[in-house]
Amino acid sequence: MAGGGRMKGVEGSGEGAGQGEERDGEELDELELDLSLGRRGWHPPPPPPLPAPPLRWTMVFPQWGPDEAGSSQAAERIWDSPPVPPLRFGDMWQGAADAEDHNNDEEEKESEDGERELHNKRPRVLGFGDGSPQHSSVNATLFGFEPPCLHAISEHDHPKLSHCPESELDFGLSLFSNDGGKEIPRETNNQRVGDVEKLGGKNAEDTEIRMDLSDDLLHLIFSFLCQKDLCRAGAACKQWQSSSVHEDFWKCLKFENTRISLQNFVNICRRYQNVTILNLSGVMEAEELVMNAITFLRHLKTLTMGKGQLGDTFFQALAECPLLNTLTVSDASLGSGIQEVTVNHDVLHELQIVKCRALRISIRCSQLQILSLRRTGMAHVSLNCPQLLELDFQSCHKLSDTAIRQAATACPLLTSLDMSSCSCVTDETLREIATACHSLSVLDASNCPNISFESVKLPMLIDLRLSSCEGITSASMSAIYFSRILEALQLDNCSLLTSVSLDLPHLKNISLVHLRKFADLNLRSPVLSYIKVSRCSALRSVTITSNALQKLVLQKQESLSSLYLQCHNLTDVDLSDCESLTNEICEVFSDGGGCPMLRSLILDNCESLSAMELNNSSLINLSLAGCRSMTFLKLACPKLQMVNLDGCDHLERASFCPVGLESLNLGICPKLSVLHIEAPNMSILELKGCGVLSQTSINCPHLTSLDASFCRQLMDDSLSRTAEACPLIEHLILSSCLSIDISGLSSLQCLHKLTFLDLSYTFLMNLKPVFDSCPQLKVLKLSACKYLSDSSLDPLYREGALPMLVELDLSYSSIGQNAIEELLACCTNLVNVNLNGCTNLHELVCGSEYYWSIDMPVDVYPSDSAPEKINDINGRPDYLLEVLNCTGCPNIKKIVISSMANYLNLSKINLNLSINLKEVDLKCSNLYSLNLSNCSALEILKLDCPRLANLQLLACTLLQGEELESALSFCGALEILNVHSCSKINAWDYGRLQAVCPTLKRIQSSLIA
Repeated sequence: MAGGGRMKGVEGSGEGAGQGEERDGEELDELELDLSLGRRGWHPPPPPPLPAPPLRWTMVFPQWGPDEAGSSQAAERIWDSPPVPPLRFGDMWQGAADAEDHNNDEEEKESEDGERELHNKRPRVLGFGDGSPQHSSVNATLFGFEPPCLHAISEHDHPKLSHCPESELDFGLSLFSNDGGKEIPRETNNQRVGDVEKLGGKNAEDTEIRMDLSDDLLHLIFSFLCQKDLCRAGAACKQWQSSSVHEDFWKCLKFENTRISLQNFVNICRRYQNVTILNLSGVMEAEELVMNAITFLRHLKTLTMGKGQLGDTFFQALAECPLLNTLTVSDASLGSGIQEVTVNHDVLHELQIVKCRALRISIRCSQLQILSLRRTGMAHVSLNCPQLLELDFQSCHKLSDTAIRQAATACPLLTSLDMSSCSCVTDETLREIATACHSLSVLDASNCPNISFESVKLPMLIDLRLSSCEGITSASMSAIYFSRILEALQLDNCSLLTSVSLDLPHLKNISLVHLRKFADLNLRSPVLSYIKVSRCSALRSVTITSNALQKLVLQKQESLSSLYLQCHNLTDVDLSDCESLTNEICEVFSDGGGCPMLRSLILDNCESLSAMELNNSSLINLSLAGCRSMTFLKLACPKLQMVNLDGCDHLERASFCPVGLESLNLGICPKLSVLHIEAPNMSILELKGCGVLSQTSINCPHLTSLDASFCRQLMDDSLSRTAEACPLIEHLILSSCLSIDISGLSSLQCLHKLTFLDLSYTFLMNLKPVFDSCPQLKVLKLSACKYLSDSSLDPLYREGALPMLVELDLSYSSIGQNAIEELLACCTNLVNVNLNGCTNLHELVCGSEYYWSIDMPVDVYPSDSAPEKINDINGRPDYLLEVLNCTGCPNIKKIVISSMANYLNLSKINLNLSINLKEVDLKCSNLYSLNLSNCSALEILKLDCPRLANLQLLACTLLQGEELESALSFCGALEILNVHSCSKINAWDYGRLQAVCPTLKRIQSSLIA
């Protein structure tokens, strides 16, 4: 027994452990459930018969059978004398100990250990399936609490237990106590389960698990478990077993798709006779299970069956369940195939027979209210259900028109009828149903091709579904109009429907999808709240009147040209891809057009719109993306916060007066020539790329950023008016504005907060208006200003203009060598200087005697700040320069920055692509990054930069390894060195470089993989 293992103890046929492991996953699932429920596939060999104990209760055992195992109450019923009190496990244990003198000392020790554990609140729980005799598989000691006296019963005294076929397994005592249904006593729950010291030599401390869970807490935890998990938890210990079998967890038995034996099922139903919900869907031979346990299911309220064969006797046996309220049968064969199946029940309220197979079905349930025969293949149905309210015949293809008519008219109280996909139904059937069922409120006749709904009068109809009914035409609307309280209407895929005109006071929802010939829609309902119109390619006219409609979506209606709306609460409208909409649509959505609460309007890809003039006081969101034919736009929407004009390539004139926009991007309108904007809240305006924009009127008092780059025809007068009307501009980009001249720049004096000015790619020659008008400027970009001369910058370094300037960009300009040196010497506040591509720059020497011989302007700094700017020791200023970019300067040959230059903040120098640079001599105490990549002429490199961490020497082909080693000897913080494609630096030099710079972490080279 001990060597059998867990599998051997639970297999249904008593096979060995090795053979049991070959079963498939479904059988293993059954195996675990059998284990949990206490099925025993083994029987201990009968010991030699011993004299029966002198106690009277031992006589009960010979009378027990597999049907009554686990219940002492069943045993008491066989006695002729008055019933004895139920026996508890402790009584049986004590009686057996007094009656059997053959128990060895080991058993007595186990008993004493169990008594000592009675008061232990933290019981030991051993691992399930251990190789101990007390814990092997479904051991009676672990699951059944089997007393020793059971071994004293002879095979002759207990024939049912000994000779029971192996395929019919005993239920055992694992799930239930031995007191006829009562819970196991508290003192039994706390006993030790087995002996830890016998677990195959394992250390007891390694196998025991300490717990401290009260019964109430355990009950709460188990309430979240399903029944399979409850069964598995019950195999852990006696306390968990006692809690897991509480009847609170077993009022609902869900065994769907679970293999369970007849004996197990009967014993469960016997034990829990208060079961109210039972689900046997997908269980093999479910009919037999119910038939054998029907006497214990008198409190059953809901029964679910599925698959298999259900005969007429099954439905007759349901009378034994007087409280049965709901019966569901799915995917099953009913009856024998040649006889009528009768369902007769006096209390049943709901019957679901779904996807079943039967010849004829007769239902006689006086209290039945809901009946569904969906997808059931039957030729005839007979109903005697006077209280029936809901009837479902969906996809009952074999039912004839007459059978449906007789069944429905036999239910005068019917309120809901579903006969969708019953292709034989005709208008005559609908008319007779309308006459017999005066309370019918829900009708689904979808996919019934023979229905036209003409002359059908259903005054109480609320929900009508006629999808895919080929006979529905515009003439059918008169019959629908007769249903005055109709709330929902579905007319999808009615291919012959050409128009819908309805005036229904209670209509709330309507669906019109894929109507190929549908051309006209006219709806009037004060409560209409949802309209779905899609794939109606012929729709030309829409008229809607409603006080409840809030959202209208009419996407991809290519023929829609006329739209009339009277919807006072309409807030969102989507007319995307309505290619035939004309300019008259603007009147519908303007003030007075019938949509006073409109907040969002989407007219994307409406290619017939050429002129959009919208005046709406409530509109917030407007999208006109892809309206390529639009040339004129005028918006007077004071609450408008977002507008999308992507793809409006042909827009020429635009007016936004007034609007509530905070930002606007018109750079995607390259043909825009006239622009008027009045936006009190706008802060960002982008006109980048409006190359033909010549007339502008921008009145945005809170505007802070204006990008007018590449506005080549923007004139000085337009810039002057904009500067006067927008005094808070801080960020102004006039790059490539070739028409801007001195008068336009002079108007910048109105911009007292201007800090960023971009005049790149202009033809300016005189910057004096800028120096005079913008003293607070911090960033000045003059990139590619070819007509600037050295004298153009004289006020900057000789007169102390722009004292707050921190960034100056002179890239690709014609500034000469002397002007650059004077700028670097005199403009001490500069932090970032860009000299990229300056062809006149030949050398850059900072800190030499010549460098300091340059006359410093006397008024570079105010007198009160002079002590802060001038070094008291050497009389030289402290420069704030941090970044110096000289990328691509083709003629520079030498750069020298000595320690006397006082560039204490310089951290980054970029000399990339300076192909003629030969000598670099830098002594910068705070330099962090130096880029000399592609300086192919570089031969001399001298560095004294103790904080240099990144040195890029890519493709410096003339640089020698010794020269680099000498330069790096004064760079004690270097971490990254790039010498890729440096042909004169070989792999042997890397070791010396590493020795010179111990901090070097990474060398990038073509010689290193």
